[in-house]
Amino acid sequence: MENLQVQEYIAVDKDICHGKPCFKGTRVMVASVLELLEAGQTTHEIIQGYPALTPTHIKAALHFAAQAIDSGKFVPSA
Repeated sequence: MENLQVQEYIAVDKDICHGKPCFKGTRVMVASVLELLEAGQTTHEIIQGYPALTPTHIKAALHFAAQAIDSGKFVPSA
């Protein structure tokens, strides 16, 4: 995804949500949005449930996940 700066939308802070990646200015965890996408929810449905998010936040979550896998930070469970 060209020109998307994930760090503008996602932060990791040990004092917020136990240090799990969240969308800046919210306590919405990136993993929660990814799970909703996996369950088949659309971007529109997710935003209805989390009005602080935008379609760009959803794209940032997907980009973040792709970066985690590409960087080797992803470890599949056994």
